[in-house]
Amino acid sequence: MKYKRILLKLSGEALMGDNQYGIDPNRLAEYAQEIKKVVNLGVEVAIVIGGGNIFRGVAGASKGMDRVQGDYMGMLATVINGMALQGALEDAGMLTRLQTALKIEAIAEPYIKRRATRHLEKGRIVIFGAGTGNPYFTTDTAAVLRGIEVNADVILKGTRVDGIYTADPEKDPTATKYENITFNDVLEKGLNVMDTTAFTLSQENNFPIVVFDMNKTDNLLKVCQGENIGTTVN
Repeated sequence: MKYKRILLKLSGEALMGDNQYGIDPNRLAEYAQEIKKVVNLGVEVAIVIGGGNIFRGVAGASKGMDRVQGDYMGMLATVINGMALQGALEDAGMLTRLQTALKIEAIAEPYIKRRATRHLEKGRIVIFGAGTGNPYFTTDTAAVLRGIEVNADVILKGTRVDGIYTADPEKDPTATKYENITFNDVLEKGLNVMDTTAFTLSQENNFPIVVFDMNKTDNLLKVCQGENIGTTVN
């Protein structure tokens, strides 16, 4: 295995499947099976999930809602997604822990770095909910922050696109894919990998990012085994 401990970043939209909003149980079950393949081979898995399928603070703010209020609502949306993913993983026979940056003792542990690391060492999947616990920070930033804190080898950003392209491949048919790219090149070319705060944090801590298509069977497994899937930023 190329990676022993990974931080998997999933978007909330990924959980919608073919729906317009909400959570698709079939998509959850598919993701659980993909994650199980790497867990069975001894990879330690931490997960951060977005909340865009339920609520997005920025969208609320653009319609006149208080941004801080909207961001806290978005954090709660990520907890709902975390609970849904936790249920799917446990249905597939895996051990999990949900930790949140906001205290919600009835359903999750508070985020404690040492405890999270211990869970990972024991083979449990740790899901981090509620982002960083602060408004104005995205779940991308939370993913990089948690990944660095628990000493993950890499951040795996599972999307519906199979890597980073010169332009949006869904809009520009001439767009070509990068196999590898440096942090500096991403910034110079203005490529959209993560928001600037998350990306800068990753760059400063030399924390590599792999962007890959999570919806393709065995892709997560292949990335963990070191195959050239998606795009690596380092």
